[in-house]
This record gives sequence, structure tokens and C-alpha cells, in this order.
Amino acid sequence: MYHNPVLLKESVDGLRIKKDGVYVDVTFGGGGHSKEILGRLGDEGKLFAFDQDEDALENRIDDERFVLINENFRYIKQFLKFYGIRKVDGILGDFGVSSHQFDQAERGFSTRFDSDLDMRMSTRNRLTAHDVVNTYDSSELQRILFQYGDLRNAKALASTLIEYRRMEPINTTAQLKNALQGFLPKHKEHKILAQIYQAIRIEVNQEIEAIKEFLMQTPEIMDKGGRLSIISYHSLEDRLVKRFIRAGLFEGDPEKDFYGNTSEPFKKVGGLVVPSKEEIRMNNRARSAKLRIAERI
Repeated sequence: MYHNPVLLKESVDGLRIKKDGVYVDVTFGGGGHSKEILGRLGDEGKLFAFDQDEDALENRIDDERFVLINENFRYIKQFLKFYGIRKVDGILGDFGVSSHQFDQAERGFSTRFDSDLDMRMSTRNRLTAHDVVNTYDSSELQRILFQYGDLRNAKALASTLIEYRRMEPINTTAQLKNALQGFLPKHKEHKILAQIYQAIRIEVNQEIEAIKEFLMQTPEIMDKGGRLSIISYHSLEDRLVKRFIRAGLFEGDPEKDFYGNTSEPFKKVGGLVVPSKEEIRMNNRARSAKLRIAERI
């Protein structure tokens, strides 16, 4: 079961689809956003979709206007070039983990199941959650727990993991939970575990690096007037998207020319869009979603 697409109408509306345009859905998943885009395209239109998860291939849409690429969206320019595409009219991204990935116990994404520590979005990736938890040194563990999990006690958590694995390797999600039991008060257990899992998952899949690489390629492959429509689920992702739309980079200020002008590649369209109370009621996964839309200048 793949999740209901979040902010479906709002995100696809944001692309302002042209009947004969070329579009990219960089997070295909269950194909919800892609189906909506295809429904608005004419016979001459084209949609390319990316998903690194092999399971997503089962949702392939039988439509001659559609191509599904089983790769990480960080390689967007390379694969579009392979298909002879230099410029596109819009790109949609829905970051985060699908319900399907959470619901598969053996993938190790969910705090609900006991399973091997894996957390890979693609089985072709070498690095697993087991590697991170068992081989990273204290400072590396502290970094990812603090940066990606927003855990203020990251140093203590990292030290505890190091101590535990001296006695035995941490092979399963149950052992991970057991190792950190002292930091998991009953009333906050689920929330803190979710932050720990998020931190490890982001590291395993290099999610932040992938988002940065992807966004940096968008000005080059986007036609003037083309739209970027991006849904994020935690502040780290949303901050990257917001800064990139505003300045075309992730930190610092854009360079100025002799006259003091800057040349940002995008301009924002409208304000931040969040799901309605009704959508959150129907789909709990939508509760932290944030949509930002931008247009290529």
C-alpha cells in the first residue's frame, strides 16, 4: 500500500501544466502525483518520473507519454540527457518516506516492528543502518543525531550506543531501542525514537546531499517560466528548499555584479502551502507537509 499523495491538487496546480509540456516527478512512489500530471497533459506532453526504490517499479503507469527511471533524483540531469531532454517545463518533488516503506517491517524504517537495521531506500546502496550504528565513531553519531534528528542530547545518545556495542553488535531495531531505553520515557518514547530513526535514515540514504545536488541542477534544466513544486516534511529539508528558491544557494548571499544586482534563478510563487485540517484528518502523514512553489526567471 502506497500513501495517498499529499497536497495533490495544490502541488500539481503549482506546476501550471501546459498540454504539450515536459514534466518530471522526482519521487514517483505510488504514482499519485504522476497520474494527476498525466491527466492534465495532452497527447504531445511527456512525463519522466524517478524513484530509487525497486518496489516502486510495480506501480509503473502504462502510458506512452510516461517514462519511469529507477534511480535517485540526484542524477536528474544525466538521465534526462540520456533521453534527449535538455529543458523541462516543471518538476515536482515529494520528499520523505512513503507509507509503503514504513509498512514493510523488514526494511527497518518503522518504530512499530522489530527487524534488521537496514533503512535503505534502494537495496543497491551499500551503507545500511547497521553500518551507521555499529561502525560510526562517537563524533559522527553525535553529528547525525543532532543535525538530522534535532536531538539536543545527541552526545549522550552517541556515547551510550558506543558503550552498548562494546558488549554486543546492535543488529536489530529492538536492540537499538534496548540500548537507548534510558532516554525513552514512556510518554515520549515514540517521538524520540522517530527522531533517532529519522537521523539514521537520512544518513543511510544521503538524503540531504541528494536534495542539494538535485536542486542545484534545476536552474540548468528548467525552461524560463517553468515551475518547481516541492513538498518537504521536516525543517532541514524545507530550509534547503526555501533558501534555494530565495537565493539559488544554501548558505551565504548570492554574488552581486558591478551594479550590485544579484541573479537568482527562481522567484517564489505565492506563500507557504500547508495541508487543510480535512486532509490531515484523512491522511495523518500530511500533518508536517510544507509545499513551496517557484518559477524559473
